[in-house]
Amino acid sequence: MPEKLNQLITESRNPQSEQLDRLSTVDILRLINQEDQKVPQIIAEQIPSIAQAVEQIVDAFQRGGRLIYLGAGTSGRLGILDASECPPTYGTDPNQVIGLIAGGKSAVFSAVENAEDNRQAAIEDLQQIQLNQHDVLVGIAASGRTPYVLSGIECAKQTGCVTVGIACNPDSALLQQAQIAICVAVGAEVVTGSSRMKAGTAQKLVLNMLTTAAMVRSGKVYGNLMVDVQATNHKLIERQKNIVMQATGCQQQQAEQALQASNRHCKTAILMLLADLSAVQAERLLAEHQGFIRQALAFHFQQQNQQQNQHQQ
Repeated sequence: MPEKLNQLITESRNPQSEQLDRLSTVDILRLINQEDQKVPQIIAEQIPSIAQAVEQIVDAFQRGGRLIYLGAGTSGRLGILDASECPPTYGTDPNQVIGLIAGGKSAVFSAVENAEDNRQAAIEDLQQIQLNQHDVLVGIAASGRTPYVLSGIECAKQTGCVTVGIACNPDSALLQQAQIAICVAVGAEVVTGSSRMKAGTAQKLVLNMLTTAAMVRSGKVYGNLMVDVQATNHKLIERQKNIVMQATGCQQQQAEQALQASNRHCKTAILMLLADLSAVQAERLLAEHQGFIRQALAFHFQQQNQQQNQHQQ
């Protein structure tokens, strides 16, 4: 690689922590906390680029495309974490958001030697999931120079899909090669070169923003309620019930009855109660409005008003 490690911000020494090993436990924690507080401020500067990426992800979802995360080490694990949370939280298909990590599944739990330097592996991993022009590929690398990630971005560009780069070093190769560059330059780490710290926190926050905003824009949220949550355990069954109650103001028994009638589909249950519809009617109305509750409600009440006006005339 053309850059030397000592030229990267993520590898530089933090003057605030040069005496770290001489500090008390409380002072170590205070220092870490002070450095962490810088991260959201830096991310705020990148909101226009993050928004651009979200718009592309939403468009990809509408066309049947996917969001693919690609990274090595901590970056790869963060992508897998974000992807794995989408199905239970938003009821998405497990293949809609995918996380790929250099070294494969075993690298999630332990380091795989030289995996991040394997350029061919990235191409093979993307071929295996049949990357296509409808997808969005997000390359994640704190350094912005990881060969596995750079190779994946090159492959994706040849495929014709949108590419996004998330890195913590300005002017890095990843940010130069990706169509949308998200630079979260959080500065030197408390422990020199430990990019699982501020850099990892910044990456996690950006990934949260990408999927959360994309899911909201895709109709997966009503107000601030996760109305596509899947009831896969007792806690989530109760959460579904609470969501229906919060969205409609109904009582617990009514929420449970609507959920049972709708095969435990929150959106359908909510629309049933708010619009006084049967499960079949609510399902049809949701389908006609791409799963957006608010649009379905607006259409329903507009139709009702038109019918009332015609009847009065």
